[in-house]
Amino acid sequence: MFEKVLVANRGEIAVRIIRALRELGVSSVAVYSDADRESLHAELADEAYHAGPTPAVESYLNIEKLVEVARRSGAEAVHPGYGFLAESAAFARAVGEAGLVWIGPHPEAIEAMGSKVESRRIMSRAGVPITPGTENPIESADAIFEFAGVHGYPVAIKASAGGGGKGFAVAWDKTEAKGAFERASREGEAYFGDGAVYLERYLSGPRHIEIQVLRDRHGNAVHLGERDCSIQRRHQKLVEECPSPAIDPAMREEMGEAALRAAEAVGYDNVGTVEFLVQDEDFYFLEMNTRVQVEHPITEEVTGVDIVQTGIRIAAGEPLPFSQEEISWQCHAIEVRLNAEDAANGFAPSPGFVTVYGEPGGPGVRVDSSLWGPGLVPESYDPLFAKLIVRGSDREDALRRLRRALAEFRVEGISTTLPFFEAILDDEVFVSGRYTTGFIEERMEKLEIEAAPVGEKDEAPEKTVREVEVEVNGRLFRVKVYSEGEQPDDSAPRRRTLTNRRAAVSEGAVTAPMQGTIVRVLVEEGQEVATDEAVCVLEAMKMESEIRSQRGGTVSKVLVEEGQTVRSGDPLIIVE
Repeated sequence: MFEKVLVANRGEIAVRIIRALRELGVSSVAVYSDADRESLHAELADEAYHAGPTPAVESYLNIEKLVEVARRSGAEAVHPGYGFLAESAAFARAVGEAGLVWIGPHPEAIEAMGSKVESRRIMSRAGVPITPGTENPIESADAIFEFAGVHGYPVAIKASAGGGGKGFAVAWDKTEAKGAFERASREGEAYFGDGAVYLERYLSGPRHIEIQVLRDRHGNAVHLGERDCSIQRRHQKLVEECPSPAIDPAMREEMGEAALRAAEAVGYDNVGTVEFLVQDEDFYFLEMNTRVQVEHPITEEVTGVDIVQTGIRIAAGEPLPFSQEEISWQCHAIEVRLNAEDAANGFAPSPGFVTVYGEPGGPGVRVDSSLWGPGLVPESYDPLFAKLIVRGSDREDALRRLRRALAEFRVEGISTTLPFFEAILDDEVFVSGRYTTGFIEERMEKLEIEAAPVGEKDEAPEKTVREVEVEVNGRLFRVKVYSEGEQPDDSAPRRRTLTNRRAAVSEGAVTAPMQGTIVRVLVEEGQEVATDEAVCVLEAMKMESEIRSQRGGTVSKVLVEEGQTVRSGDPLIIVE
């Protein structure tokens, strides 16, 4: 087993890995950005190092710096978590070339499964069912017309290197083909450095089912059953269940065997997840995530297998300690993702300072979080800051426990997805387990979601003792500072005033509803626009939102350009 491991990530997954390492008796090394200087993962780790004077997101994307920190700290291995560089073959190779161990699959497996086009070819050869689609990337929207002529609309356009809902668009008819092609290609280039896209037949009303697989470096492999991830917004998951309400033991075994064939086809050698779309009695390969998944805790709760620790043990060269016959599914678990989003307002991002934070407890309740008290949810990262996992003897028991735990969870200062989860517990389709990936689109208007309150700025409580961070030669140390009287005014936490995702209009100005980056301007000066027409695309917390004009008229001024950072309330377009 390793003696020291670098955790090249942040947030709740970094906390989860650090805790797993501590239980294994392994020292942990964290990295942090300026925005994460006071983060929980930096505090819990045995050592913490500044990731460099780069922008917040890039701090966790600097391969050279991360490898340098690993070597400098004396770490023997690197765990990438998920997101950022977790599925980067280049990072995995750099780690190996530095004489360190990559806690994940070998780079060739990452590359093979990272390309959606190549992975479809591999799966087809391995006998894993795939949806009808193009074998090679397409060059233009004309290919969509040809594909639809054979398979019909709607058509899914997917970035070859995409994942997590990025680089994914749907053309519902020929009028949407060009825009969908451009959007998927643009997101693929922006998020993954690859604008290549391919086509698939878009399934109407499928379930999104994934199979957890574990394969060691000795050729031993098992699957841990399925997770149902069908409830999503913008193709990103919000709720997961294990086992799925829609899968029987026979289909679980059939899908599990297909997932193991997928892993064997690329010589997989760590923790991974094979994702499928299920419609009626058929299932089709979607993609393989070559890393630990956000939703791994529900499988841990149901099977009793510690997935994170198992991945670390595999990387250390240990064989799997159990066989497929020893895996069983003992209960039912549900996970809900607490995102800094206003669910009543189109899931608009709501980063900021959490002024009150209190987790639920009791039997069958688990919380994986980046917080353990008031703290910052930075605008620079994914909106996920905590996960609530409940376990029950069966699904009905788990739902009752989820309702109780949601009522106990307290998060104030920002908007969150908590009201959405409370609302779906009163929805007959969700409670019955008959939902599909179209749940939010079909049911959102029927849900009674409590609107987030708009409050005044909260003042920080007076403190006489506070812990501060001191950085010496790039390494983080903590000391206690004893003081009398009130804290300076700038220490007060900020409570964000919520804004509508739809752009506001003030004297003809279309203004930004939130802080973010302009990724595309859709209009030009002199152009006529209609009411509710999209005028630009804004990215915030890894999500793109179309900003629309609330009145028709002529564009007299375009005040922004692609790549420009704007703040909430900044004027973007003037319509007269």
